[in-house]
Amino acid sequence: MSRKLHNWAFSDVKRFLSDYNFYLSHVKGSHYFYVGSHNKVVRQVCVPFHGSKAIHPRTMSSIIKQSGISQDEWLK
Repeated sequence: MSRKLHNWAFSDVKRFLSDYNFYLSHVKGSHYFYVGSHNKVVRQVCVPFHGSKAIHPRTMSSIIKQSGISQDEWLK
């Protein structure tokens, strides 16, 4: 079953980013900043933490753009 933008929680994003070798850089309030490289470009991704609540689809789109990983990879 494919994923959609509206059913991602913080733990899902954290697991996905760690699978692509992103690591936790620092935390500022409820925002976790992950750093990693994709296609030889170093990137920083900001992921909001609000418990087990789903991340808003617009925020999820921003996370995908920040990571540089194609949306097809995220949603498969």
